[in-house]
Amino acid sequence: MTLRPLLIALLVPALLAPAAHAAKPFDARELVTLERVNSPTLSPDGRRLVVAVRQVDFAADKASTGLWIEDLYARDAAPPVRFTPEGMSVNSPAFSADGREVYFLSAKSGSMQLWKQAVGAAEPVQLTDFPLDVGSFKVSPKGDAVALSFEVFTDCGTLACTKERLDAQAAGKATGRLHDKLFVRHWDTWADGRRNQLYVARFGDDGKAAGEPVLVSTGIDGDVPGKPFGDQNDYAWAPDGQSLVFSVRIAGRTEAWSTNFDLYRAWVDARRAPQNLTAGNEAMDAGPVFSADGRTLYYRAMKRPGFEADRLALMALDLRSGKAREIAPGWDRSADGIVLSADGKAIYTTAYDVGTHPLFKVDVRSGAVTKVVAGGTVGGFDLRGDTLAYTHENLKMPAQAFVARADGSAARQVTRNNEERLAGLAFGDYEQFSFKGWNDETVHGYVVKPANYEEGKQYPVAFLIHGGPQGSFGNNFHYRWNPQTYAGAGFAVVMVDFHGSTGYGQAFTDSISQDWGGKPLEDLQKGWAAAQEKYSFLDGDRACALGGSYGGYMVSWIAGNWPDGFKCLVNHAGVFDTHMMGYNTEELWFSEWENGGTPVQVPENYERFNPRNHVAKWKAPMLVIHGQLDYRVLVEQGLAAFSAAQRQGIESQLLVYPDENHWILKPNNSVLWHDTVNAWLKRWTTEQE
Repeated sequence: MTLRPLLIALLVPALLAPAAHAAKPFDARELVTLERVNSPTLSPDGRRLVVAVRQVDFAADKASTGLWIEDLYARDAAPPVRFTPEGMSVNSPAFSADGREVYFLSAKSGSMQLWKQAVGAAEPVQLTDFPLDVGSFKVSPKGDAVALSFEVFTDCGTLACTKERLDAQAAGKATGRLHDKLFVRHWDTWADGRRNQLYVARFGDDGKAAGEPVLVSTGIDGDVPGKPFGDQNDYAWAPDGQSLVFSVRIAGRTEAWSTNFDLYRAWVDARRAPQNLTAGNEAMDAGPVFSADGRTLYYRAMKRPGFEADRLALMALDLRSGKAREIAPGWDRSADGIVLSADGKAIYTTAYDVGTHPLFKVDVRSGAVTKVVAGGTVGGFDLRGDTLAYTHENLKMPAQAFVARADGSAARQVTRNNEERLAGLAFGDYEQFSFKGWNDETVHGYVVKPANYEEGKQYPVAFLIHGGPQGSFGNNFHYRWNPQTYAGAGFAVVMVDFHGSTGYGQAFTDSISQDWGGKPLEDLQKGWAAAQEKYSFLDGDRACALGGSYGGYMVSWIAGNWPDGFKCLVNHAGVFDTHMMGYNTEELWFSEWENGGTPVQVPENYERFNPRNHVAKWKAPMLVIHGQLDYRVLVEQGLAAFSAAQRQGIESQLLVYPDENHWILKPNNSVLWHDTVNAWLKRWTTEQE
């Protein structure tokens, strides 16, 4: 790869001039207002690249996403230009089969509908005007039809029926809702009886959708795409345009504790009931992709029912025989998705890998794995012929779009969003380190220097603990837990991928289950000691630990089981009472797998690593943060932690957001979050005269 000036600047030490001329440190205000590049999408001939760019109006506290387009044949002579109109927020770009038009979703007309815009045209055309929002779409291979998802009452025969029922409910005086099964609520939304369902609409002679769309997920008591984060990758068109395959969990009353997603084939004429293609696997089957000849269905599958962090293996299903095989059984990584090479002989996919998130090429026949784009984090990507497009980021660089050959060679940067702003900011240099953790097994982590670092000086430390718990604080530019916001505030940062983290093999990931407070705590303690021994600029007497979700749980666990470890603690959306978590979280399969059963079956497991039982040993000051729309870890967990600290006479604060979920997403709320956290850290780590 030929490094451009910006990329070079971000990879060398941040401080090249004397401290008197130090650059402005990066902070949360910069973080939330950066333009975010995503969704790289290539035209079928690989000539044009469309990217989505998210921009924030901080004063209005809202974001809007537009599309930019680049003629790759022009190379650097013609940088990307705005494609969709200014002020029109869109999502999910997709080229037409002939590459002359781009489809996307937008709510410009008042509801989310399908639009298209011709390459070279200034204005888009609205293609649908349904009474409900379009949730997702995928145009058929021939371009004569489109698959669409809508959230509907399944006993309604038309989309209008759902709209009329919603209007009647809104106009009614009574607000109570009666439930007789879980989910009652999921992520940040209460259930109202509607399901995501898959439809097909035909395009008329004018190119617009004509008539009532046909329901193809007939009789499916499940969500297509899945809630809350499913999208168009949950379904795929067959090459002949006569059928689709979709992934869905049909669980009835067991939905809240089941991870059994199956692949169903549905026919466009809807004259036959959908056919279950993966009934033999009671764990997750997801992400269907057809071969060009329609004979093979590629997908990803887990093997263990109930375990959401099981390894996602690459699979190939022969649709004639019904036999499935794993493509790369010896590759101990979990595949994120599937994009087929032009000749159909290889699968391109990303996966977490030792603190990074590269792009891999997997040979379909042999299972041989090749790393195509290494280092940092590859986000979205697309492949057309010998042209590869992808976004790439690292701990010092927000995502930018790149193009390369299919083997990753001849890479060049296409987008240069935020270039002028970033050039004037100081970032902390980073380094990956390793140490002997639990059982003397190798554990990895990252250390980030403070912005405008001065050799020989010691700095206070922000010790970040990731959530999941099967997750990773890797080499990426995070928009909620970005270590550069702490580096900009004058802190060094230490992050450890303890046992349970992803990207180090499935056995490493599995090891945290039923041992939340065991191996991970030992890794954090040993990692902290190893970092202090290796990096003399870390001031171990001025350090605070902070984390969210499982990281918040670990903060509460540290409070009672490593009480002298840190000057202060920050607990965001953390589990305080694991026993109660087993009853009041929405996705029950999570707690039940992590504890080896339900609270009724194995109550002792829920108490083994329960922070609630160690409150008497708490002493470190604690800041607690929670969103009231968090139905994964309920706000009562945060309130309980705050109450525990207050009743113990421990210095503590509580920051509550009535309009946020498990994540703090709104720009101004995010800035308040960072300001409050940094003020808390500085309060307890500032050297006393």
